Amino acid sequence: MRRANGALSTYTLSGEGWRRGPRETLQHVLADLLHWCDDTQRDFDAALARARARHAEEAGRAAG
Repeated sequence: MRRANGALSTYTLSGEGWRRGPRETLQHVLADLLHWCDDTQRDFDAALARARARHAEEAGRAAG
């Protein structure tokens, strides 16, 4: 959670200095990651599927 907050804080301020809301910030991060995947020939959907599986595993450990 702390790492995500740190990464997202970079996107909170636009170049013009206007604060973005959480929804718009997340959209910008995801769009940039999609561009990065395109440029580096990475499979975003496969990475997202693995991330979802990791999240489910971590959430299961936290609950149990």
